[in-house]
Amino acid sequence: MTQGTRTAIVTGGLSGMGLAIARRLIRDGVDVTIGARRGGDAGIVRDILGAEGIAAHVAALDVRSSQSVNGFVDEVVARRGGVDILINTAGVYSEAAVIDHPDEVWDDQIDTNLSGTFRMIRAVMPHMKAAGFGRIVNLASVAAHHGMANNAAYCASKAGLLGLGRCVSLEGAAHGITCVSISPTWVETEMLKSFIDADIETTGKSRDEVRADYAASNPQHQLVQPEEIAELAAFLVSDAGRAITMEDVQVNAGSLW
Repeated sequence: MTQGTRTAIVTGGLSGMGLAIARRLIRDGVDVTIGARRGGDAGIVRDILGAEGIAAHVAALDVRSSQSVNGFVDEVVARRGGVDILINTAGVYSEAAVIDHPDEVWDDQIDTNLSGTFRMIRAVMPHMKAAGFGRIVNLASVAAHHGMANNAAYCASKAGLLGLGRCVSLEGAAHGITCVSISPTWVETEMLKSFIDADIETTGKSRDEVRADYAASNPQHQLVQPEEIAELAAFLVSDAGRAITMEDVQVNAGSLW
């Protein structure tokens, strides 16, 4: 399943699952360009990628802006001639109850998680269609399938990705373009670690105790690791994933959440 000299874009690829996926694709010989809001800060990029020797191109990208998205994709196409793989992991998370829900919390999550993914797909699909090949993977969540109190915006944004993916799959099918989503439960990323830090502060529990609480939310009693998501993504974008489209793969460790 060697990817050869294919070209990939990974949004939100400077942390968590996006970074793990970028690292995994590079190991397969894929030319990876990471797009992130922090991508224009050379110091931050050096601190994140330099220590691990990750050979990826990095550029500033704000998926909330069509101008930013189109300019970013144009630069990748100018350098590489096209885009074969798109991994959409850029996303934000914030909690709020429906009653008195701030507009800005709703707008930011919908605009980033859902509309931002749409903008990226819209920008790369013409290039994939021209090449007769494309692999699109959207990072959804088990929140796309199950509700959570105080998470209307997040759950709605992730559920929207499933509908978007079905439409993209149908429009891309005749042109060798697949579109799938991955819906993980708790993954041990920087975001989860920040939740653990907050819980330690409010509960007085030890880090091991709080981490075990999150792990206990699934029957395996283990947190999913970013590298596990990366292995799945690498398979889905490979030649072996040709017939897997219009699909959402839940990585839920047996849990409904």
